[in-house]
Amino acid sequence: MTAPSFDVIAIGNAIVDVMAPCSDEDIARLGLAKGGMTLIDPPRAKELYDAMGPAREISGGSAANTLAGLAALGARCAFIGQVADDQLGEVFAHDIRAGGIAFATPARSGEPSTARCLIFVSPDGQRTMNTFLGASQFLPAEALDPAAIADAAVLYLEGYLWDPEEPRAAMRRAIATARGAGRKVAFTLSDAFVISRHGDDFRALIAAGEIDILFANEHELAALTGIEDFHEGIASLADMVPTVVVTRSEKGAYAISAGAHAEVAAEPIDKVVDTTGAGDLFAAGFLFGFTRQRPLAECLRLGAICAAEVISHYGARPEADLKALVATKLG
Repeated sequence: MTAPSFDVIAIGNAIVDVMAPCSDEDIARLGLAKGGMTLIDPPRAKELYDAMGPAREISGGSAANTLAGLAALGARCAFIGQVADDQLGEVFAHDIRAGGIAFATPARSGEPSTARCLIFVSPDGQRTMNTFLGASQFLPAEALDPAAIADAAVLYLEGYLWDPEEPRAAMRRAIATARGAGRKVAFTLSDAFVISRHGDDFRALIAAGEIDILFANEHELAALTGIEDFHEGIASLADMVPTVVVTRSEKGAYAISAGAHAEVAAEPIDKVVDTTGAGDLFAAGFLFGFTRQRPLAECLRLGAICAAEVISHYGARPEADLKALVATKLG
């Protein structure tokens, strides 16, 4: 097997985040599910956008955020995701390429428009996401670059994108391509609501040995396994998934890999400003360590460092120099 040209290639939603601070009263008035993610249609997207205060537009999408963190750490990355041939599509493409990430998926003409996520950030740093998936849910299998997938050490898949039919078929084809090339497949469960809709699919992928690295938070772990006890839940997956990584918010993170266990505390932080992207950047740090064959505990620590950086400011992409930050933290 030849050495890969990319460390990680990811398939995910190509989304532009529109973020604004709000009060808890705003959350209640608008009928939002605080701290959750809700899929919305175009009329609801317009209603919520009109109700927002001054906002910032920042390219997002879970897997794309992970790649932004990886690239900032020095990894070689590529992204596959669908935008429309419109202004937000151009913003997304510019931002991801400016981060040093290869992106060659052709833009889609016509409706719907490029996906956007309207994010209301409450005073406690919780983000309430309202996502119009737009063009991102029409990623066809034909848009895949099989050669690039086969030329990446890890294929990273975003659970959020499993919902629409076309991207789901594309990701199944990508898994087959990566495994056929002897590469690793990483999968993030994304959200408990995704598991409620597609848990049987995810459990089938796991049982078939299609997933090498599984990312979840403790709520998603319970939803996937049906086991409330954290340690029993992660143990139930250990024989089927070579590496299972579970984040636990302020309680840190835990992983089991090839029979080895590791746990790290959350990195100390002065103030949580915005939790958007915490899991995405944790995955970035972990995968950076993984692709460089670092010890399991160090992979977790890298994830914790990156997650702490991103929750210290608005937005799901790193603002600090992650290379320098990691060098300082790890000595």
